[in-house]
Amino acid sequence: MNTSDKRQEILNAALELIAEQGFHGAPIASIADQAGVGTGTIYRYFETKDLLINTLFQELHDTIQARLMDGYDTDRPVRERFIRAHTALLRFFVAHPLQFRFHEQYLHSPYGVIFRRDHIFGQGGDEDLYRMLLEEGRTRQIVKDFPLVVLFALAFGPLLTVARDHILGFVNLDETLLVQTVQACWDGIKQ
Repeated sequence: MNTSDKRQEILNAALELIAEQGFHGAPIASIADQAGVGTGTIYRYFETKDLLINTLFQELHDTIQARLMDGYDTDRPVRERFIRAHTALLRFFVAHPLQFRFHEQYLHSPYGVIFRRDHIFGQGGDEDLYRMLLEEGRTRQIVKDFPLVVLFALAFGPLLTVARDHILGFVNLDETLLVQTVQACWDGIKQ
């Protein structure tokens, strides 16, 4: 196994264990066993477990952003861009349940608080697609004039709940229901 393969195996093992057992249920020794490497090997790639977790999240975030930006056209109307991005996001989460579980755990843990704050309030230095979209919608009076944190909750709360319930088998999210869910998220924030 070459260097990049080992690194990827470690990340894959961490994703699986953390998604299934949580951060505390996935000690480095278990991640090493799952990846088929020695514990010391993990530390050659990641100095700490925190660095491993943050790297895994950043790579997942980059993958999601690439999916959202695929075919994204800033010249299209706000509603159309929102629907397109939200549909892509929901499809990604439904197709990748381990990534969804990890993503949810990360964002609702101490690891994710700073990330969420920076993205909602624009303090991270990078451009967040949704923040920019919601700010444009507010400015143009297309979406409700609520604080961004409330708009994020209204836009993402239902989407994430439905994705979670689909993954748990509580609902079958077929294409029709997926489209209706995304439309309901838009309806929740539109003016």
